[in-house]
Amino acid sequence: MATGANGAAQDRDDILQVNGVSKRFGGLQALGDVNLTVARSSIHAIIGPNGAGKSTLLNVMIGLIEADEGEVVFDGTPLRGVSPHNIIQRGIARVFQTPQIFPGMTLLENVAIAGFSKRDGQFTVNPHQSLKRSEVMDEASAILRRVGLGGKVAEDAGHLSRGDKRRLELGVCLAAHPKLLLLDEPTAGMARHDTNKTIDLLKEIADTGVTKVVIEHDMHVVFSLAERITVLAQGRIIADGKPDEVRGDPKVREAYLGGEH
Repeated sequence: MATGANGAAQDRDDILQVNGVSKRFGGLQALGDVNLTVARSSIHAIIGPNGAGKSTLLNVMIGLIEADEGEVVFDGTPLRGVSPHNIIQRGIARVFQTPQIFPGMTLLENVAIAGFSKRDGQFTVNPHQSLKRSEVMDEASAILRRVGLGGKVAEDAGHLSRGDKRRLELGVCLAAHPKLLLLDEPTAGMARHDTNKTIDLLKEIADTGVTKVVIEHDMHVVFSLAERITVLAQGRIIADGKPDEVRGDPKVREAYLGGEH
C-alpha cells in the first residue's frame, strides 16, 4: 500500500484516487467531500442527473479546475498545482462533451500532432528527424483505422459528422498513449448503430490496459461498459459499486435511473 499526501492509504492497483474533493462556485456547492478510487485497467462510469457535478469532477481530475479541498492522486502522485499540459504528459487524456479537434487540418494531421507532442513537444520536424516523422505518421494512420476513420485520413476534420468528430478526438487521445482516458459523454449525438460501434471500440481499448472513466447519460452505454459505477447527486456520492448493485439501489432509482431501469 502507498500513502498519499493526506496520509490516506492507497492500493497500488488503483490508478486514480479522489480524496475528499470539494468545490464551490459562489454559493453553489458543486462537489462535496467526494471520495472515489478507479482500478487500473478498468472501465469506471460516473453517472447522475444534470447538475450533479460530473463534469466539474472531471475538470478537477484534469487540472482545469482546482479543488477547494482535497486532492487527486494519479498513479501515486498528487496532481494539485500541476498544469493541465503536464497532467496530459503524465498520462491522462480527455474526450470532451463537444469534440475538441483542429478544423482546417486533415484527420491525419490532427492525430499526428498529438503523436509528436507526446514524444517531445515539438510540432516541427527537421530533415534529420525523417525516421521519427515516418513512425508518427504511420502510427496516426493505424489509429485512424482503429477508430473507423481509415478511409478519411486526408479529409478536412471540420467537415466530419458529429459522430466522426468524436471518433477523431478519441484517436487524438490514443496517439498520446494515455494510461487513463476520461470520456465526457462519448456517444452523445450518435445514432444507436454508431453508439454500439463506439461501445465495441471502447471495450477493445480496455483490452490494451488503458483505464477509462466514462460520464454518460445513456444507460445502455453505462451498463454495457462499466465494471464499476459511481453515482453523484448534488455534488455528493450517493452510491458506488458494481453495475447490478447500483441498478438495484433505491437511492439511485429515486435520484436518476427511474423505475424502468
